[in-house]
Amino acid sequence: MERFDLAIIGAGPAGMAAAREAADLGLAVVLLDEQARPGGQIYRDVERAGPVRGDILGEDYTAGTRLTQALLHDRIRHIAGAVLWAIEDGFCLSYTQDGRAAQVSADRVLIATGALERPMPLPGWTLPGVMTAGAGQILLKQSGVLARRAVLVGSGPLLYLIAAQMVRAGTPPLALVETQTVADRTRALHHISGALRGWRYLVKGLKLLAQITRARVPRHTGATGIAIEGSDRAEAVTFTSHGRAHRIDCDTVFLHHGVVPNTQAARSLGVMHRWRRDQACFSPVLDPWGETDVPGIYVAGDGAGIVGAKAAEHAGRLAALAVATSAGHLGQGERDRRAKRLRLALDRERAVRPFLDAAYPPCVEALAPADGTIICRCEEVTAGTIRSHAKLGCLGPNQSKAFGRAGMGPCQGRYCGLTVTALLAAANGRTEDDTGYYRIRPPLKPVTLGELAAMDDTSDGA
Repeated sequence: MERFDLAIIGAGPAGMAAAREAADLGLAVVLLDEQARPGGQIYRDVERAGPVRGDILGEDYTAGTRLTQALLHDRIRHIAGAVLWAIEDGFCLSYTQDGRAAQVSADRVLIATGALERPMPLPGWTLPGVMTAGAGQILLKQSGVLARRAVLVGSGPLLYLIAAQMVRAGTPPLALVETQTVADRTRALHHISGALRGWRYLVKGLKLLAQITRARVPRHTGATGIAIEGSDRAEAVTFTSHGRAHRIDCDTVFLHHGVVPNTQAARSLGVMHRWRRDQACFSPVLDPWGETDVPGIYVAGDGAGIVGAKAAEHAGRLAALAVATSAGHLGQGERDRRAKRLRLALDRERAVRPFLDAAYPPCVEALAPADGTIICRCEEVTAGTIRSHAKLGCLGPNQSKAFGRAGMGPCQGRYCGLTVTALLAAANGRTEDDTGYYRIRPPLKPVTLGELAAMDDTSDGA
């Protein structure tokens, strides 16, 4: 089995930046990523799509080619299309590629798996024609496909970005149905000093809103009672905004109310996580260099807490410096000297985050769905069922599996885990930390017996 100094999981901004930094410092690096080409979600397929659709997707997207091109290094082995399904003792990483299982090992591991879109369970969200806003953006980046007669629902800057991209592509959305309120904006003013430090983000946001306004896309804020209607597919969105009831006929609904760290890989290794009230999610507990309480395991980027693409890049480089020092390739003094500039840049990028988190909180109705709303799509478990488990004495998500199978489907709890934790915590009057999260075990992603049987015979008996 081939062994490396550092294995990086995820070829997004954090993973790509860390790989190049570590390779420049003399480490042998393996970079595993599920996608066919590097870039992660934010820079997805940028080398191919950038020259074709860069005018629609914007300069922030095309800037990702700087990171993807930096992977061309003799000490970086980029394994594309690799679906990681286990990290085991001795940091043996098992993955599937092209229908065959394979393994590599490393002295240290950096988890840079980024974020997942926060699920938004509302009445009708499982209908065909309803998807996350990020999924709609993937269609645009990879295939140049844009949904017509679409309504964007939720909160957060990503809604404005996608709406502006749709405007530039000539297929503007029918409307933006936004859940943030005047009270949210007022609370955000407590963080105005940080927002002013991150003024570039505010300017970008204002420019996006200007494009949306010029295209005369209606915006409905403070929306409540949101539901998606339809018999066998999405046909309309209904809601109330500022005391008025609305119904918008449509063919597609894009849902989005923020992103949350993808913690599955870190949790499978027993890394400690804590609940973050400011972002309403769990994130791993890290030292200033990104190392976890499991020695040799690091986390960087949005998987460590939502920070954005540029901040993720800086965090990836900091983790690489720490790994190089631990491996004996870099002295502590030189590490600290190089890190000083990176930390200043990272702090600058993070400064606006408290303002954004306060101004665009998750949709309250989706955090505490009505009893009849499905929250676990894999097993079709409703919010009311989870609440009924609490009445029977169920205290945490792992126990709830025995009551009703929530979290036991193909996604392994990625999309229902936070909702189940929140529902049980509220029903039992406990904190989210006390309630806990699913216990994650391999395989992290489905793997077939055929893929295992096809494993390379030269893998030293693994």
